[in-house]
Amino acid sequence: MSVRGGDKYAAILDAAQHVIARQGYHNAQISRIAAEAGVAAGTVYLYFQNKPDLLVCLFRERLNLLVSEIKEAIGDAVDPREKLRRAIAQHLRSLGTRPELAAVTQIEMRQADTQVQQQISNLMKGWFAVIDQIIAEGQASGLFTREVPAKQIRNLIFGTLDQTVTAWVMSGYKFDILALAEPTYRLIAHGVMQHREGGVGNGDSGSPEADL
Repeated sequence: MSVRGGDKYAAILDAAQHVIARQGYHNAQISRIAAEAGVAAGTVYLYFQNKPDLLVCLFRERLNLLVSEIKEAIGDAVDPREKLRRAIAQHLRSLGTRPELAAVTQIEMRQADTQVQQQISNLMKGWFAVIDQIIAEGQASGLFTREVPAKQIRNLIFGTLDQTVTAWVMSGYKFDILALAEPTYRLIAHGVMQHREGGVGNGDSGSPEADL
């Protein structure tokens, strides 16, 4: 059974991210990843069964980091609107400050075969759980619309963020993705907030979207 964890494991993952981002998934050779990590090619197979397994493990580790950063960013926020704002901002920040990771997650992981993509899709449950909780709180409090199913709202949020990061990568990182955090939140908020007479949300001047 492959070993998971340790300095060499982390070094191989870092090297894989760098090589795959630079050369593409199909052109990334295990020998090149090993050289980048400073280990023998055979050492890679002590930790990973093959290149697809390496890709899945890379995604798992990086997604766990992303989810952890989003939870930390949400922190002690109580209002589900503020939680959503922070989650959106942190998602863009986590990938926007790691262009190599963004290239791998948005482009190269989608070049893998169907079985690998299915495994990667299953790993998204952790990210979805964070967003689903925010939506559930928003709908329970009457702040988010109930006219649209929660799963559809989650898909709207994920799709918007996913396409935003993909567009940034495809452009060659030519625009400031971090500057899009607030506009992206406002765009999504207009679609999911419960509209009431006099405006969106509860209309309190201090509410997260009072000026929408």
